[in-house]
Amino acid sequence: MLDQSPDAAAHLRALIACRSVTPADGGAQTYLAGVLERAGFRIERLTFSAPGTPDVGNLFATIGSGTPHLVFAGHTDVVPPGDETRWLHPPFAAEIADGAIFGRGAVDMKGGIAAFFAAALAYRAAAAPKGTLSLLITGDEEGPAINGTVKLIEWARNGGQHFDAALVGEPTSRARLGDTIKIGRRGSLSGTIIVRGKQGHVAYPRLADNPIPALVRILARLTEMGLDEGSPAFQPSNLEIVGLDADSTAFNVIPGEARARFNIRFNDRWSPISLNALLRHEIAEVAGTDCEILFEPNPGESFLTQPGPLVDLLKDAIKAVTGVAAETSTSGGTSDARFFKDVCPVVEFGPVGDTMHQIDEHMPLAELELLTAIYRGFLDRFFGQAR
Repeated sequence: MLDQSPDAAAHLRALIACRSVTPADGGAQTYLAGVLERAGFRIERLTFSAPGTPDVGNLFATIGSGTPHLVFAGHTDVVPPGDETRWLHPPFAAEIADGAIFGRGAVDMKGGIAAFFAAALAYRAAAAPKGTLSLLITGDEEGPAINGTVKLIEWARNGGQHFDAALVGEPTSRARLGDTIKIGRRGSLSGTIIVRGKQGHVAYPRLADNPIPALVRILARLTEMGLDEGSPAFQPSNLEIVGLDADSTAFNVIPGEARARFNIRFNDRWSPISLNALLRHEIAEVAGTDCEILFEPNPGESFLTQPGPLVDLLKDAIKAVTGVAAETSTSGGTSDARFFKDVCPVVEFGPVGDTMHQIDEHMPLAELELLTAIYRGFLDRFFGQAR
């Protein structure tokens, strides 16, 4: 039967066919749970909620017992496909063409899940793990990331689970499968600056208070100040303005309020608390009017996994399959790996990400096969059964 096959391509096609646009599951986790349960894994399906956010379904599957305990983390949710008429291959048809599987999530990150899924099933068929193997799958990574991995980890730990290492299957490879392992990420902090004035007629400015000049001064200050020049493990922090708007669309009306949205990607020289204090100080220096800054919930902390057995075992598995000597990196955006930083060592490794979030996203079949072999080799090494 299709869902019993250790073939990663079959699993990937089944997952792509599930329209799991955040926060919908579309049957993706149901598919995974069914196959894993028949393979002997213990299954937990959990839905978490929070005010103002959608409910999110999550999956936790475990086999074995004791130490070491490896957890593979991933997400079945995907970003929207956009205009589906622009896709050469429909985004949820999972068509195979030109040696690749096409579909939304093929790379980010149903491909990584399918490869690890196949590797774990093959490993389970060969021998029970000398320890514990868990799969922690969420449907909230591409969304607010509030009702997913962070709560699933808390639930597992409160239930007595102890993780010794985590592997996140995000697309990390740059030009060739295996060339890059992510051992850390910069943090992410987002917010909105709100400047309030007084609405009025543009011909009578003395009767109004235009908030836009004050907002312009604030943005000039923030974009020119510079945060740092980087640290030994990370590139420099950067603040980017990502949106501007005011509450007037008429040419003859001075708006009563103006807003700017920003995002900061920060290294280990900063924390959300220290950046909060810095921004409030800098804004107060130049605002000169009614101003407020609202930070988005659940900021991402920076993290760094130090060199050690986890990274070495993964490098060995990559080298054995591809011949590539993987480099470690802390570049790129944020991911759910940040939620493991205070729990256990964590690394990210997955396919080449050059088509993720794009129209006609696809995963080469040959790459999927190699990734499955790497994950299988890593499992052998982690549980001490390398051949």
